[in-house]
Amino acid sequence: MRALLSVFDKAGLVEFARGLAGLGFELVASGGTAQALRDAGLGVTPVEALTGFPEALGGRVKTLHPAIHAGILARPDQLEELGGLGLAPFEVVAVNLYPFERAVAEGRPEPEAIEAIDIGGPALLRAAAKNFARVYAVCDPADYPRVLAALAGGGDAGLRRELAVKAFARTAAYDAAIAAWLGREEAFPERRVLVLERAGRLRYGENPHQAAALYRVRGEEGPLLSARVLQGKPMSYNNYADAEAAWRLVFEFEQPAAAAIKHQMPSGVGLGAGPAEAYARAYAADPVSIFGGIVAFNRPVDRAAAEAIGNLFLEVVLAPGFTEEARERLARKRNLRLLEVPAPPRPGLGYRQLAGGFLVQEEDRGVFAEVRPVTERRPGDEELRALAFAMAVAKHARSNAIVVANGERTLGIGQGQTSRVDAARIALEKAGEAARGAVLASDGFFPFDDVVRLAGAYGVAAIAQPGGSKRDADSIAAANELGIAMVFTGLRHFRH
Repeated sequence: MRALLSVFDKAGLVEFARGLAGLGFELVASGGTAQALRDAGLGVTPVEALTGFPEALGGRVKTLHPAIHAGILARPDQLEELGGLGLAPFEVVAVNLYPFERAVAEGRPEPEAIEAIDIGGPALLRAAAKNFARVYAVCDPADYPRVLAALAGGGDAGLRRELAVKAFARTAAYDAAIAAWLGREEAFPERRVLVLERAGRLRYGENPHQAAALYRVRGEEGPLLSARVLQGKPMSYNNYADAEAAWRLVFEFEQPAAAAIKHQMPSGVGLGAGPAEAYARAYAADPVSIFGGIVAFNRPVDRAAAEAIGNLFLEVVLAPGFTEEARERLARKRNLRLLEVPAPPRPGLGYRQLAGGFLVQEEDRGVFAEVRPVTERRPGDEELRALAFAMAVAKHARSNAIVVANGERTLGIGQGQTSRVDAARIALEKAGEAARGAVLASDGFFPFDDVVRLAGAYGVAAIAQPGGSKRDADSIAAANELGIAMVFTGLRHFRH
């Protein structure tokens, strides 16, 4: 019996090799792996003793040889033919690959990154995995003990298949990383390979009858996937979706902010001198909808903010950090999940699944492309700040979206409506008397003047909208008639 060992990561190698030798295996190894085994006092046959060909091109060529691959690929019914060639089979192939992904993540120069592309390793793993009927393809040192146990027990066909799946997935992910790096200048290449690695199983999906799991995209960063759950129950499918929406929204703002989210939609957003004041304003925006929701902060939560949360039932609170006093206060709510999230979100690509495919787009960046007053009355500085705040919230609300706000908090949010005037009516009714003197932002243009006239009836002072409708003149005329200042922003923020 023979085992081929060729590993970059030498964790557990010596122990594995000793176990194989104890089971009667001849150890065949390449380069540095052979040296590590010799240093441990193990007998080893170098690869070149089988191939009759020295390592060449600085180690680029060493295992790519029929004497190696024939021994791996020979089926049980081909062993006689293999022997006639003067070759013997391998029953175990343990290979892990040059750390190409790490070289890229460290920002190594291109020549160094290219040298970190493994060629022989993936070929060995794929050959072993193809012949899993009799060969163990081992690409992860964590599997060494299981392989030794299986061999000592007379073999395990199920484990060989499992390891084959793992090996093919590893080489596929490796190739995908290389292709993505080489094609990094093209935002939308002809083929985009997403490698998903399971980060954990979830209790269920959106509903209890749906199975679910959490995956991370290999090579991409996600703040929530790096978050620490400081207390509370494990995160659910819906918790992750809502927390992501909250995190994206709250980091639209430079000053301290708090955002309450329900079903991936904002219910209230507040700004303040600190997290406690910001939370109080977010709560006041809609004290009914916040119940059972998620709250995100863009500043560490202190004791004052924790006291402000009080006994309100929330599913998750997430922030860049929590003071010890805040954690002590929130620890009384044992089921409340606290997430310490390390970094703000980075704009990248957004994916939406279709049956059999994906829609892929750049993330929505910015709030205003311009601020172009179009009415006789121009908005003042305070109104402009309030309009920017309201539009930043509208950007994260479901279309059609209308946000009524002042400079400190949202007053009413209408979203997810098929009619823009219905969205406006919901937002204005929520705001009520508070809409008088407030501002209104719309994620899309006004096809008619009805929203402007409805806003005027509630006393709205200023409006921001993208502009671009064939009937913009009607909305401008209505705003002038009602004394409302209106600006066009040149940037639409649909979020369907």
